[in-house]
Amino acid sequence: METKEIFVDGLGKIHFVGNMMRCDFVTLQPTEDGKAPKAESKMRVIMPLQGFLGAFDSMQQIVNKLVAAGILKRREPAKEKK
Repeated sequence: METKEIFVDGLGKIHFVGNMMRCDFVTLQPTEDGKAPKAESKMRVIMPLQGFLGAFDSMQQIVNKLVAAGILKRREPAKEKK
């Protein structure tokens, strides 16, 4: 069975509607005037909340491994202004 690969630059929006998570994936498209690229929606993945939470947990585990390996660093929480 062939696995289909789709490239995206990131998540544009995430919506929770009707007990389903809707994740809009975007690609960055160049602009004619040479300004910063524009995010353009390319596809939407819709999944039940339980599937979304499972995917989130899997991603969090990978982030934790990247932090442990020194590839990523955790951000310090922003300090409150007094």
